[in-house]
Amino acid sequence: MKLPRRNFLHLTAGAAALPAVSRFAWAQAYPSRPVRLIVPVAPAGAADITARLIGQWLSERLGQQFVIDNRTGGGTNIGTEVVVRAPADGYTLLLCGVFNASNAAFYDKLTFNFIRDIAPVAGVFRGPYVMVVHPSVPARSVPEFIAYAKATPRKINMASSGTGAVPHLAGELFNMMAGIDMVHVPYRGGGPAVTDLLAGQVQVYFATTVSSIGYIRAGKLRALAVTTAARSEALSDIPTVAEFLPGFEASSWYSVGAPKATPAEIVEKLNTEINTGLAELKMKARLADLGGDVLALSPAEFGKLIADETEKWSKVIRAANIKPE
Repeated sequence: MKLPRRNFLHLTAGAAALPAVSRFAWAQAYPSRPVRLIVPVAPAGAADITARLIGQWLSERLGQQFVIDNRTGGGTNIGTEVVVRAPADGYTLLLCGVFNASNAAFYDKLTFNFIRDIAPVAGVFRGPYVMVVHPSVPARSVPEFIAYAKATPRKINMASSGTGAVPHLAGELFNMMAGIDMVHVPYRGGGPAVTDLLAGQVQVYFATTVSSIGYIRAGKLRALAVTTAARSEALSDIPTVAEFLPGFEASSWYSVGAPKATPAEIVEKLNTEINTGLAELKMKARLADLGGDVLALSPAEFGKLIADETEKWSKVIRAANIKPE
């Protein structure tokens, strides 16, 4: 039977609309079962706490449990790969961080491409590192520190929480921009680095706010600058490195990602709910306790952040010839 042209066009249009309608209905019903939020670092740190804050908020808002699943190892690559290989249905998410951006250049043989394989969902948190020195260092400002470092080349030991970690990269970026040569001393985590800095075994460390602010206030460490583009509310009297080295920026940030082909409707729903949570005073206060601020972004803005951070840290890693140990 031959259909009239008008009827045929109506049927064709209806058939074409079905996938979009079903995707919309799927997104409206999402989530219909528990969601895993993979955290590629160990429990109890700032990344884990951030994930649990967002997971609790989403559980309350969406009526399904958002389960925190810590998958450590491989410099965060094991947990990231779990999400890259997961079904793109919104039920496996990733707590992303600056470590994902830097790993792209730090590791030569990754089985995934973070920019290509993870869909940006929403930003959550951004915080500074603090350039802290042992009180024996005869410098009370960034310009004085640079002058001291130039006068004593390779005499300043710079601690880090590990080779390729952001405190290390921040120090190497500082080396490059200031024209100095500090000696890198890697530790297995931030705790041992701070311990040796307090003992005077090393002279400088780009520390997290949480790990250093108590010692700064007690006079046991001297803060010279924070590493974000703007001053930190927690240390409002401390200048930024960029005030002396224009363009310098290094920060700790956490966000939420998903497998690349996750439906846009689900990404948008999660983005809306997360940004709603970030606007709450209680959430802002909890993130401030971690030493940072909310990072409310659209998926496109988050995607640009990933691209920019990957490019920046790739340049530092290659220029300083940083390799995994």
